[in-house]
Order: sequence, then structure tokens, then C-alpha cells
Amino acid sequence: MSSRRKKISVLVLNCLLSMVGVSLYAQGDKDKNAIKAVIMEETTSFMKVDRKSWVNTWVQAPYVYWSYSDSTGTSFVEGWDNLSKTFDTYFRTQKPATSKIVNHWIEIRIYGNGAFVRFDQTIEDEIDHDKTSQVRVLEKKANHWKVVLMAAEAKYTKK
Repeated sequence: MSSRRKKISVLVLNCLLSMVGVSLYAQGDKDKNAIKAVIMEETTSFMKVDRKSWVNTWVQAPYVYWSYSDSTGTSFVEGWDNLSKTFDTYFRTQKPATSKIVNHWIEIRIYGNGAFVRFDQTIEDEIDHDKTSQVRVLEKKANHWKVVLMAAEAKYTKK
């Protein structure tokens, strides 16, 4: 192969690799935005007492996990059936809240069809505001991201 052909081949290969890199980066951004949207929908639908939308954000499998910790203690639920039953009364009796939800995204790591997300969340309503440090694990099923694990810990302001 001539020197000129080698240079052209290397240039074409570099261009193709650059396009693949840009494409992967764009796909990563698309997935990150989809993940953020699912997390927002999970929280928003819970606050609006919209069970159908909330259920749609979760993988419905025996390995799902939900936990919340604050100054009163820690609660956790293992498995979709238990999680669904745990919130039966909430979805039947609560009134929708008009809360402002703000997430400060700290880390979103995607591993194939799985993702780890860490963020701080502030929920403000007409009565109070709640700050939490949160972790989510998600799986991509049928091209849609869904929550597998939700863990939240209350954050308190130091006085």
C-alpha cells in the first residue's frame, strides 16, 4: 500500500472513530436525560398520588428495593409485591400535593442496561420543605429506563 493510501486510510479510520465517539456520547446524554425524566416522574407521580404513573416508573420484580431514613428511623421494603401493597393506603387516601421538586444531580453512571444515580432532592410545599440525599438504580427494559432501587436519607441543616 502506498504512503498516500495509508495516510488516507488512517484519516478515514480516525473520522469513523470520531463519529462513533460522538454517537456514543450523544446516546449517553440521551440515556442520562431519560433517566432523569423517569426519576422526576417517579417522584412527581407519587406526590400527585397518581398510582398508574408511579407504577409505570418501576421494574415490577422481586428484587426491587425501597428505603427511607430520617430522624425517626429507617423504613425499607423488599420486592415489588410488598412495595405495591405498602403504598396501597397512601394511594387510596392521600390528596395530591402541589410541591416544587428540585434535583441536584451529582452522579449518573450507565453500565450497559443498568444505571446508578446519586442526587440531592428538595421538595417544597405550602407547609414545609424536605431535603434528601438519594440513590437510584435503574434498568433499561424494552428501551425504557425503570427504577429498581430507591434509597433516600433526610438531610438536616447544621445549626
